[in-house]
Amino acid sequence: MNKAIKWVSIVVGGLIVLVILVIVITPMFVDIQKYKPVIESKVAEATGRPFTLGGDLDLSLFPWVGVSLSDIHLGNPEGFEEKDLLSVKSFEVRVKLLPLLSKNIQVKRFVVDSPIITLEKRKDGKANWEGIGKTSGKAPDKSPKEAEKPKETEPQGGLPIEALAINEFAITDGLITYTDHTNGTSRKISDLTLRLQEVSLENPIKLALSAKLDDKPISLEGKVGPVGKDPGKGTIPLDLVLKALADLDISVKGKIVDATSRQQFDMAIQVSPFSPRKLFTALGQEFPVTTTDPKALNRVALKVNLAGGPKNITVSNGVLDLDESKLNFSLKAKDFSRPDVAFDLKLDKIDLDRYMPPPGEEKSAAGEKKAESTKQTTKKVDYKPLRKMILDGAVRVGQLKAKDVKIQDLNLKVTGKNGLFNLNPLALKLYEGQMAIKGSFDVRKDVPKSKVILDASGIQAGAFLQDFMKKDILDGVLKSKVEISMTGDEPERIKRTLNGKGDLRFNDGAIIGIDLAGMVRNVTAKFGLAEKEAKKPRTDFAELHTPFTITNGLVKTSKTSLTSPLLRVLASGKANLVNEALDFRVEPKFVGTLKGQGDTGSRSGVTVPVLVTGSFSSPKFAPDLEGMLKKGLEGGLPDTADLLKGKGSTEGATKDLKKQAEGLMKSLPFGK
Repeated sequence: MNKAIKWVSIVVGGLIVLVILVIVITPMFVDIQKYKPVIESKVAEATGRPFTLGGDLDLSLFPWVGVSLSDIHLGNPEGFEEKDLLSVKSFEVRVKLLPLLSKNIQVKRFVVDSPIITLEKRKDGKANWEGIGKTSGKAPDKSPKEAEKPKETEPQGGLPIEALAINEFAITDGLITYTDHTNGTSRKISDLTLRLQEVSLENPIKLALSAKLDDKPISLEGKVGPVGKDPGKGTIPLDLVLKALADLDISVKGKIVDATSRQQFDMAIQVSPFSPRKLFTALGQEFPVTTTDPKALNRVALKVNLAGGPKNITVSNGVLDLDESKLNFSLKAKDFSRPDVAFDLKLDKIDLDRYMPPPGEEKSAAGEKKAESTKQTTKKVDYKPLRKMILDGAVRVGQLKAKDVKIQDLNLKVTGKNGLFNLNPLALKLYEGQMAIKGSFDVRKDVPKSKVILDASGIQAGAFLQDFMKKDILDGVLKSKVEISMTGDEPERIKRTLNGKGDLRFNDGAIIGIDLAGMVRNVTAKFGLAEKEAKKPRTDFAELHTPFTITNGLVKTSKTSLTSPLLRVLASGKANLVNEALDFRVEPKFVGTLKGQGDTGSRSGVTVPVLVTGSFSSPKFAPDLEGMLKKGLEGGLPDTADLLKGKGSTEGATKDLKKQAEGLMKSLPFGK
């Protein structure tokens, strides 16, 4: 028995030695160079591109299975400037043979030296990488029996190996160029080097990548893994740092869970402070945004956690620094086929005027946008995606400046479901007062409907109008309530369907630019029959009240009134938003006493009606001079008889009264 075992061992050992000798000796006597044409033909057939091996093939079988290739070229199709799509100076791989029998892969070297990839797009839009792998021949038809055979399913699981170890993995001195002849642009990544260290299934893999992007340095370093014996399953940690252009520094730390099945991820991302303007300068590119403040967009930093998978994403602990502003944010989204989105934004302060285009460019952009909007008026908006959305969001802003208007403590709450979105509420403080806005946007049908309710109180109108309109025309404390509704998403339809009501009330204020009380005291001077005062005129009032209604774009007011010690003004009429036509009658009454607004004594005076017609862009004012002359004012205009006899002049009075009326009308809400 022992002799049998001994002889079996000798035979097996001899066979193993014989196999090893064959493996070692075979490359010495076999001319593998004759297989180059076969390899070139097979690769060309598989890629659809010409393929050549300029250098010799080097093959070893023991103890390392090794292949060395050099001067490799994968060509371009005809019609491109460069001859090659890909070229490699040399390629070498060496794998230990015997461990392969136990599914243990040990790689001594995997080195690619000087790969050059040339990407090119012609003027006709055709790219040299398109069509790789496509065959011109038609695939042979399957026989009926083959067609009936059930498809074999691929075995599930990870790699069919027990262990992996790579001693050296490197891609050195690579070059990637991209040329787009359609717009004359080109990019280059040079000095590309990638090295992997401590490559195995059980330990983290060290990664180091460096290159130059258009001669500007970039690098990526860190660790990935361990990937485990079953790659694609389990947890794969990541810890990477990207540095670019000596200004951009991004770190990513987290994990990927079950990459082939659940595809979950959890990452912490940090972007160190950098200047977007300097980044574009380093890239040799013009900054794409023109801002009023040339120092805007000069500092950006970001910290955020991202977690989720194919069906959900969570953004948490987000902090964005933009110049002097800081935004804290979070977001959750799930079921992307029917998006369910919740978000929370908190901004400490921002001056939006800094980021707007300069005044000249802003007007030009607005004109282009209006022209583009006019071209697309016939295009119907598809609101189906909004009907699927579920929305729950909140926005808070400490200080906000836009169009020179200063706002504090802005709070916004928006919800939406099944095509109905509610703004409830938008609350803010401005100019010593406060405002609350509630609204809804309904897209449950093809034509959207909107409603807005606005409440405001305690707002200093003078300071607000000065900042917003750059006009000193009206002062006072504003209290208002406005309710409007509209249908459609095109301006013309919105104007035709605008309905609602409102009430504007200004207390303890003044109309700047006209002194009606002075007209009472010295009518002759105010009507151009004496020298005018250099001081800017104003008409103080205790209350300016404008109630109005809107019916299908027609704004009506019947009881607009202005009350002051020497003046009462009543106005009524309408403004058509559709055809922009005006039709108002303004009737001021100058009283002959200064007892005040609370007195009960009899008042005297003359009512001078003013008719306002024309359009929004060209209003026409027509004072009723004949009525004024009939009634007369105490110590005022020349006697009617004298005027009729030619002793006075009505021409100056008419012109100045018209000018005063225009100033008054343009200052009132119903005159805008």
